[in-house]
Amino acid sequence: MAEHRTMQRGALLDAARSLLSEGGTEALTFPALAERTGLARSSVYEYFRSRAAVVEELCAVDFPVWAAEVETAMERSAGPEGKVEAYVRRQLELVGDRRHRAIVAISASELDAGAREKIRAAHGGLVAMIVEALAELGHAQPRLAAMLLQGVVDAAARRVELGVAEEPQAIADTAVAMALHGISRRP
Repeated sequence: MAEHRTMQRGALLDAARSLLSEGGTEALTFPALAERTGLARSSVYEYFRSRAAVVEELCAVDFPVWAAEVETAMERSAGPEGKVEAYVRRQLELVGDRRHRAIVAISASELDAGAREKIRAAHGGLVAMIVEALAELGHAQPRLAAMLLQGVVDAAARRVELGVAEEPQAIADTAVAMALHGISRRP
């Protein structure tokens, strides 16, 4: 019985990811989840009490996987500059991933305070990964620099998501150059 519930919960989360990445938060409804999974609508409520509960669960499940991929890329890189580059590039490579699209859709939505706090905490964990590398590069305020660096990554990710004229590689190259050399210097 517990295994069946775990599988059903997983199917609901997978359906939620798809709905969020296809249609944003408006698409994430219990009737849509029921239709995607073949469950009765009332059965969906047995697993999640609200849309916010689905969102919180997605953040709890997906964000650590995404963060681990960024951390692994950083661990494979030599030196603080390599770690900064890996931090930026891996996040931008993940932009097309369903988990990322779902997290972006979640972040743009109206959430309750609990869900917002979980997203903020997860985001803080991602930013914390790069603080040490920035300190090694000599930043006087590495935590602040990490938050601003994440802002560059977030802006680059939005640019990639929009499918603008620049190629994703050019966006990543520019974001890395800004992260490592600032806006006035060239690599």
